[in-house]
Amino acid sequence: MKPSITHAYGHIAEDINIPGFRKGKVPPPIIDQRVGKSAVLEHAVNEGLDGFYRAAVDEHKLRPLGRPEADIVEWPSDKDFSGDLKLSIEVDVRPEIDLPAYTGLKLVVDTAEVTDEDVTEELDKLRSRFGTLITVDRPAKTGDFVQIDLVASIGDVEVDNATGISYEVGTGDLIDGIDEALDSLSATETTTFNSTLMGGDHEGETAEITVTVLAVKERELPPSTTTSRRSPANSTPSQSSPKTSRRRRCAPRSSARAPRPANSSSSSLLASVEVPIPTAIIEDEVRRHLEGENRLEDDVHRAEVTESSEKTFRQQILLDTIAEAEKVQVSQDELTQYLIQGAAQYGMDPSEFVQALSGNGQIPSMVAEVARNKALAIALGKAEVVDGNGAVVDLAEFTAIAGDEPEATDGTTSVDVDIDSVTVDPAAEAAAADSDDEDEAAEVPAKPKKKAAAKK
Repeated sequence: MKPSITHAYGHIAEDINIPGFRKGKVPPPIIDQRVGKSAVLEHAVNEGLDGFYRAAVDEHKLRPLGRPEADIVEWPSDKDFSGDLKLSIEVDVRPEIDLPAYTGLKLVVDTAEVTDEDVTEELDKLRSRFGTLITVDRPAKTGDFVQIDLVASIGDVEVDNATGISYEVGTGDLIDGIDEALDSLSATETTTFNSTLMGGDHEGETAEITVTVLAVKERELPPSTTTSRRSPANSTPSQSSPKTSRRRRCAPRSSARAPRPANSSSSSLLASVEVPIPTAIIEDEVRRHLEGENRLEDDVHRAEVTESSEKTFRQQILLDTIAEAEKVQVSQDELTQYLIQGAAQYGMDPSEFVQALSGNGQIPSMVAEVARNKALAIALGKAEVVDGNGAVVDLAEFTAIAGDEPEATDGTTSVDVDIDSVTVDPAAEAAAADSDDEDEAAEVPAKPKKKAAAKK
């Protein structure tokens, strides 16, 4: 307890005003007189409890699921801090399962023809990867990227704000009503609209949102007729054109669409193994979901969310177990690419996206997601996938090979993610279906008071 008590004195010294002493320079004896050793001890326990829990989890190599419950069994003396702090912490842990055999698993997917729409969609995706954003002097429209400032107010009180957000108009993944508000707005223009806050201290409350457009940008795509610079010198235009190449690339993807082999693989594996999920974890996730939608009394929707949550948890535990069995490693480059893709989905700058995740302690959860994706790819790579005609579907582009995972690399990348600083067991990260809760799941929520505590 000594480091926690020392920290408690320092923290309290920063918070109190004592005549004759500068902030942060109040000596412990004065704090004992003014605040009391009992308050110092309580502060030390509150601040140290999470660290003690994590140390115990690491020591016993546990894989916790959900939020733990803590009970203070014995306190040190509040006279001289002698004696021990004894804790009793209860938490659900990941169940041990016997992996089903996935080598040689046969999956049948529907046969699908490559349509012109498939080719056009694939070609547009390729073009968008090489597109550039050009600032334009006109009102925003669907598909444009805008740089905006947001201020949320309830009554006359500002409750939240964000500046310099990059957002693709029409995606609808920022806040309800934002697309309608941005429609026809030009740079420097401001408007307001009402929306329900989706997070923070005022989650679920209606606020007035003020949005100011800083810039409007449109994506300029390269011409679709451009041929590959790597085309053989003796190839004909029809052989080397991007459209012909895209049609060939669409073929295996088309065959793998309905249902997708990845979903079929995980569903087949789940059907062959029993993965018990603690009831409390499902109930917490369902309640959190329904509260966010303000639909706690909707029994039909509750049943749907319960079924979906159970399947998601079971799938995560299965993939975590496969990742552990296959000794999956996540490299710096793999994590970086995953985060860049996530940033693009939210219309954010990759560096800002990483900073937001890091500030919320969610980087380990992202590492776990990459590991799960690789585990699923490994299982799929060992399965036999055929279409409705019995023809083997080539999935080399989508699968990984066990034992071929790249080593984690030192250093940083353009998004400043240093994976070597992340301590995480990917197999232990099946904490929540929603990433917003994954970090919370590892923290001890108890804030004990110095009195006889009943066992929770």
